Amino acid sequence: MLSRLIPRDEQFFDLFNQLAEHLKTAAALLDRLFAEPQNTADLVRQIKDIEHQADVLTLSINTRIDKSFITPIDREDIHQLASRLDDVIDRLDGTARRVVMLHINEVREPAKQMAHVIVRAAEHIATAVMAIKTPAQVSAQAAEIKKLEEEGDAIYHDAVGALFAGAPDPIEVIRWKEVYETLEIAIDLCMGVANAAQSISIKNA
Repeated sequence: MLSRLIPRDEQFFDLFNQLAEHLKTAAALLDRLFAEPQNTADLVRQIKDIEHQADVLTLSINTRIDKSFITPIDREDIHQLASRLDDVIDRLDGTARRVVMLHINEVREPAKQMAHVIVRAAEHIATAVMAIKTPAQVSAQAAEIKKLEEEGDAIYHDAVGALFAGAPDPIEVIRWKEVYETLEIAIDLCMGVANAAQSISIKNA
């Protein structure tokens, strides 16, 4: 009876959408970073700005959980989805910073391909989060993200294998193995977001 008298805080859905948009923006900037190495410094700064905005937004979501008497979905599910979205953005920021730390001054095709995969995954994530009250749509987006995860894994394995072919420069192997690994982790984290969104959607159908 009390739950009928006190309105649920539906603002969480809008906040999820904002986080997903931050993810799309960060992914697009990272994609540009690997395509435009001459603009690395500026793009890294822009990604850091997005990462900071996402952190502030995630904190506001967690604070809102504590202050809301009735939430539209389980509190732990709100926290999990927000945290997983933020984790991907953090990883993209970490990837960008590694490009600077490791003095990456060239563009390698596998990195560009993996960045493209992340862009596409981020777009599907944004669509899934927007449609979180419609399980069929969320499941369809999750299936597409799974395909992208498999595509990213294939690119990663081929790219790392190529690093060790012939008589490679050890420094280049260290640099690029680190970059490929952090890109691959970002793709895996996108699948984690998809799983969280799908679970929420099904539980609250």
